[in-house]
Amino acid sequence: MNQKEQGRARRRRRVRKKVAGTAQRGRLSVYRSGAHIYAQIIDDVAGTTLAAASSLKLQTVNAKEGESAQIARARAVGQALAERAKEKGIDSVVFDRGGYRYHGRVAALATGAREGGLKF
Repeated sequence: MNQKEQGRARRRRRVRKKVAGTAQRGRLSVYRSGAHIYAQIIDDVAGTTLAAASSLKLQTVNAKEGESAQIARARAVGQALAERAKEKGIDSVVFDRGGYRYHGRVAALATGAREGGLKF
């Protein structure tokens, strides 16, 4: 594991000490790869995934002016996750940024989830 990965793992552990999800208020966990972004709402008590979405299966997404395609896809993933959560009766979550900075694609995903109706 290189130094960058070690730093992210350290930040992730620090966040996870304080953040846990339940069936009523799940944990919105984010994973960001080089090409895609993944998000899921997790019930840590039962150890199950309540809802999930990723940029893998997204159709083409229209970017706003001045917005990159990856940012637009991340926002769309957040909106898709919010729709799936609403179907399951989840309206409130705690945000787990996974050790990533709240910036760029991670912030866009959170914005999309808020636009979709999730409360953080």
